[in-house]
Amino acid sequence: MAFQVLLYYCFTELENPHEFAAEHRLLCESLGLKGRILIATEGINGTVSGPETSCDQYREALSSHPAFAQIEFKIDEAEGHAFKGLQVKVRDEIITLGVPLKKRVHESTATHLSPVEWREMMGREDVVLLDGRNDYESELGHFEGALLPPIESFRDLPAWILEHREHLEGKKILTYCTGGIRCEKLTAWMLAEGFSDVYQLDGGIVKYGKDPVTEGLGFEGMNVVFDDRVLVPPGPHSAPITHCRECGTLTANYVNCANVRCNIRLLLCPECEETTQRCCSDKCRSNPALREKNQRLAR
Repeated sequence: MAFQVLLYYCFTELENPHEFAAEHRLLCESLGLKGRILIATEGINGTVSGPETSCDQYREALSSHPAFAQIEFKIDEAEGHAFKGLQVKVRDEIITLGVPLKKRVHESTATHLSPVEWREMMGREDVVLLDGRNDYESELGHFEGALLPPIESFRDLPAWILEHREHLEGKKILTYCTGGIRCEKLTAWMLAEGFSDVYQLDGGIVKYGKDPVTEGLGFEGMNVVFDDRVLVPPGPHSAPITHCRECGTLTANYVNCANVRCNIRLLLCPECEETTQRCCSDKCRSNPALREKNQRLAR
C-alpha cells in the first residue's frame, strides 16, 4: 500500500476553532490518518501521514472548506506512517513567534519567492539569507552563506534580529524555514519593525527541494522535519554535512540519548549508535530509564 506524508498550513480567519477541531479529528480518524495538527482562530498547521487514497480524500475535504480554499499541500511518498498516533490540538497560535503582530499574518507577510526566483537572487551582493529555524536545525542543513542565528527557540529570533539589525538594514533580506510557516509570521513582524526589503522562500526548504529546476541546489546538508523521519534530503544531490560525535564520520543519523531523563540530541552513525547503546555517556548507559531501541525521536 502506498503511503504519503502531507505538510501544510494556512493562515486565515477561523471561527469556533474548538468545534472545528472536534470535527477535524473525526475526519482524520475516519481516514486512518496519523499526525500532529494545530488549530487556532488564525488557521491550521499540520503534518499527517496515511494511505495515498486517504490523503487524497483529506486534501479534498480540507480544500473544500471555505476558510482553507487557498491551502497548499507538500506531499512526500512514504513506506508507512510517519507518526505513532494522532494529535489535534487547539492553540492560541498555530506558530508562536513570541511578539505581538499589528496585522493579521495573511494580510501583512512578505513577498514570496518561487524556488527559481530564490535561486536567482541567492548570489546577489545586496542580499542576506536569513535562516528562520533553530540552531540545531541549521547545523544539520542550511543554504550556502546564510546567517544562522544561534537560537534554541523561534521565540528568540526577534531579539536576535534587533540585536544584529546593522547586518540586515540596507540589504534584501531573504528568509527561509522548513515549510514556510515560520517565515510567514517572521516577515510580518519584520515589515512592521521597519525592515522594508523582505522576502521569503515560498513553501520553504521542502518546496525548494522538490522543484524540478532547483532540486535543492545551494542547500547544504539535510532538512529537519517534525515526524518520525527526523531528517530528509531536500534534493537528489543532498548529503550529510554533520559528523558522528564518536568516530567523526559523516552521518545524518540523528537520535536522542536513550536515557529518557537526559534526552539530548545526538549525531551517531549506525555503528556507534549500537556500540554506545545510543547514550551520550557511561552515566546515561547505567541509568535504568532507557528507551526502547526503536524509539529514536530527535525532534
